Amino acid sequence: MSTISSKKYEAVIGLEVHAQLLTKSKAFAPVTTEYGSAPNTQITPLCLGHPGTLPVLNENLVRYIIKLGLATGCNIAEKSIFARKNYFYPDLPKGYQISQYDTPICFDGELDIELEEYSKTIGITRIHMEEDAGKSIHDQDPYHTLVDLNRAGTPLIEIVSEPDIRTPQEAYAYLTKIKQIVQYLEICDGNMEEGSLRCDANVSIRPRGQKEFGTRTELKNMNSFRNVERAIQFEIERQIDLVESGGEVVQETLLWDASKLETRQMRSKEEAHDYRYFPEPDLPPVVVTDEMLNDIRSELPEMPSVRFERFISELKLGKEDASILTENRYLADYFEDVLELHNDAKAVANVILTEVLRVLNERSITIREFPISVDRLAGLIKLKAEDKINSSAMQKIFNEMLTEELSAEKLAEKLNLLQVSDTGFVEPIIDEVIAKNPDEVARFKEGKNALIGFFIGQVMKQSKGKANPKQVRELLIQKLNQS
Repeated sequence: MSTISSKKYEAVIGLEVHAQLLTKSKAFAPVTTEYGSAPNTQITPLCLGHPGTLPVLNENLVRYIIKLGLATGCNIAEKSIFARKNYFYPDLPKGYQISQYDTPICFDGELDIELEEYSKTIGITRIHMEEDAGKSIHDQDPYHTLVDLNRAGTPLIEIVSEPDIRTPQEAYAYLTKIKQIVQYLEICDGNMEEGSLRCDANVSIRPRGQKEFGTRTELKNMNSFRNVERAIQFEIERQIDLVESGGEVVQETLLWDASKLETRQMRSKEEAHDYRYFPEPDLPPVVVTDEMLNDIRSELPEMPSVRFERFISELKLGKEDASILTENRYLADYFEDVLELHNDAKAVANVILTEVLRVLNERSITIREFPISVDRLAGLIKLKAEDKINSSAMQKIFNEMLTEELSAEKLAEKLNLLQVSDTGFVEPIIDEVIAKNPDEVARFKEGKNALIGFFIGQVMKQSKGKANPKQVRELLIQKLNQS
């Protein structure tokens, strides 16, 4: 496929993001939503669509969506209504999905994204509540499709963006920001591979300068942020090539094939009237009071963008360091907890960004699974700041702390790594080194100041690393100038 110059056309992209909420039970039924259970073990008569069953709204579904609405600057509707979205699918036993249609609970929000060259605000049309369908499994039986209804009724929120996104890179940045915010709010784990964060993309092209939108296609089956980016890029190029060759874009739903890196047709695109929406008769309107709003607002954590700016302005960290540290709420919490015990932001950030992140990456674990507690890491950084250990010893102690429960100081003693600042210990070693190297002493006195490194190295070697390098340097210069 040839890539036509993007100068002639621009893409118009809107994203629909579904986030599966971390509630303990389903949206309208008292049954667990725990991931990974055996198929069809987390169901109730309501999940199966049995006659006479009535839904009961999970209050946390409402609280969680309001949290996200407030975090993205949305208006919160005082009164919103649930609707039935009617369609047939084997993993939807009721024949309809409880959702919201013309009265979403959150609307008219926005999200700021940052790319290398520029920043941009993406409008959010609406965020609404709904329940998930079940799961059809096509690859475990050569002749049949299997259905697992554990997921049926799981609480979801759908975040619908304005068509403000213009490039696959902007889409990637937007998704990354959504994931970061829902994780900060602790309402969704953001795991696309497990399906707890899912994204559909509406993509169209138009000649640059044209106000009217082109015919859009919808992209589905994208199970990672990179696949979203790749799929959108492919679809933009496909539509440009199609139009340039005299064809017309047809409104349809396309599946992304990650193995072939191309899209394929799934079905013609549905419109809202195809779902025959009507108000859900078994659920009353959701009424949000000022008291409830204020209560939820008080629970909001400091958002990542605010924390990022604070780390730069108050803690004097660089943008890159602040960005990495605030990317994950729990990593930022860990950093600030260590900082409370050892008030040197740059020293703490350096250890976390190098040693701690190295271990997290090597072991594929999160900071919440990291074996070194806040107080123990602060103790290690303090030992180095007080010149009780050198950089090499700090590395050895850190590695030991991954498996040992002892404090940094106790490990330093156990491994015999504590530096000695007693002049009575250091001076004889310095005198011996000076006496054994008269030629180097003479050259130093002639102005070869770089030789100080040689003398420090010799003293450190003789002391088996126990001498304090800073003290050694000071004593060496004093003694060399006197000799």
